[in-house]
Amino acid sequence: MLIDSHCHIHDTDTYEFALSRVQKKEKPGVEYYTPEKLLARARENGIEKLICIGTDREDSLKARDFAESYEGVFWSYGIHPDESENYQINFEKGAIAIGEIGLDYRNGTKTRESQFKLLEEMLQLAKDNNLPCIFHVRDAFDDFFAVLRNFPEIKRAVVHSFSDSEENLGKCLNEGFYIGVNGLATFANIPLPPLDRILLETDSPFLAPVPHRGEVDEPAFVKNIANFLAIHYQTTFDNVAKTTTENAERLFKI
Repeated sequence: MLIDSHCHIHDTDTYEFALSRVQKKEKPGVEYYTPEKLLARARENGIEKLICIGTDREDSLKARDFAESYEGVFWSYGIHPDESENYQINFEKGAIAIGEIGLDYRNGTKTRESQFKLLEEMLQLAKDNNLPCIFHVRDAFDDFFAVLRNFPEIKRAVVHSFSDSEENLGKCLNEGFYIGVNGLATFANIPLPPLDRILLETDSPFLAPVPHRGEVDEPAFVKNIANFLAIHYQTTFDNVAKTTTENAERLFKI
């Protein structure tokens, strides 16, 4: 069994956007990427559980509605740092995690203060509800760790799609966090944690792994990431599947 710990298959607008960027005449159309068909292909490829990740309140509720319709599908309540200047929280029960939340400076630090405020509110939400966090951190690890120092209770978390330095990877591991590994690892030179600290994820519809580069990503491709890691760690596919599945089940209690 495999788990996709981070996907956006409930968000049809994001899938249509991803498709518009890569679609060629011979590629499948929008109807190929409906949430139901994505889920069915995931099941066919051994992905028995997946987590739909919220990026704002409306999107989180969309993830909730989709997850509640299917066994083995879960959802998180998150507000992405890109939404820090215009957001409402109004938390809904039933989420298995708070995320994705964090800091993102890819476009500079103009919204730094509003991102801080949002992250602090979401960390308090996780603390109050005893839920793990799903972190999105991009070009902002120094500030991220500074904020975390005000929340020493936050120990259950995964840093999604990690692609930073060995030093910051070590700091994340020292915090006790898991690391989300997706298709990026199959084509980019990024540091990888020990297998017993990895959660498999796709971040679909983005970051499709080798051999699907240039395609729209989907949870079915988790098996390609697992294959890559089996080769990287010189172990078996079954061991990767077992270890990463147990990691996800332990963190999210699913």
